[in-house]
Amino acid sequence: MKNVPGRKTDLTDAEWLADVAAHGMVRPSFIPPAEIRAIREMTRYRKTQVDARTSEIQRLEKVLQDAGIKLSSVASGVWNKSSKEIIEAMIAGERDPKVLAQMAKSRIRAKIPQLEEALSGHFGPHHAVVCRQVIEHIDFLDQSIATLTAEIATLLVPYQAAITIICSITGVSRTTAEIMVAEMGVDMSRFPTASHLCAWAGVAPASHESAGKRRPYGTRHGSTWIQRALIEAARAAARTKGTYFSAQYSRIARRRGPNKAAIAVAHSILNVTWHLLTTGALYDDPGADYFLLRHDPAVEAKRLQKRIEALGFEVTIGSAAA
Repeated sequence: MKNVPGRKTDLTDAEWLADVAAHGMVRPSFIPPAEIRAIREMTRYRKTQVDARTSEIQRLEKVLQDAGIKLSSVASGVWNKSSKEIIEAMIAGERDPKVLAQMAKSRIRAKIPQLEEALSGHFGPHHAVVCRQVIEHIDFLDQSIATLTAEIATLLVPYQAAITIICSITGVSRTTAEIMVAEMGVDMSRFPTASHLCAWAGVAPASHESAGKRRPYGTRHGSTWIQRALIEAARAAARTKGTYFSAQYSRIARRRGPNKAAIAVAHSILNVTWHLLTTGALYDDPGADYFLLRHDPAVEAKRLQKRIEALGFEVTIGSAAA
């Protein structure tokens, strides 16, 4: 919380939200009900476990690279069924690339010659010890994540309706929906408008004012937990075909880059979430042609004509026959 001379600090949530909109000030966190606080603690801890698991998989790949084993150059990664069986065999003492390559499964068997070459390294006893410890740690983290996920699902039973609504939004997975509920709750009456929610979450545009001049200043400060979840959902939505969010991402990414496009889509996702939780409706995607249909067809045709002419072609525009 920022301390401003002359400003009271014992404000209600509504008054703080007004400050968010008017002054770009963000309250670090509201105090949600005890049930939501329990879910929040669980989802945050689960995220740390997921991050630790990712780090261990990266460490495993680093050890293999140090041993001259280029498994990830051929396989999709070092942590799939085929790769894990090959690594287990190397830990057990198998070093023959031909024998190891024959353990490949599914589509990777088409790359056995390349796999044999990738497995021709100098995997030593010390590499085996480190790999064994890393794999055991990953297995432990997998079990921890599974336990936390089951417990979170139990705690979220009373909020299943809200989870269903949020999951109907393009790009939002069950895990993302759980994080959103844990961070912002399900009662949208505490946020007067969707803009207040987006400002609180830190995905709304900020501004910097100096000497009477206002300049863009990235995004507002907010909860990094919900920001990360929203950006992951935004990138997932951008990969979908024929949806509003994919079209929005493409339009902005061309002009301002992928990162700002992801933030813009995250903002839209949270904006939609506020409206859906307020009305209780499921998400109805406007479609990828939303941005074209909302414009005057004549103006859009003129824009496309200029683009075609810039490529060195001539084009004449006429009304289609009825």
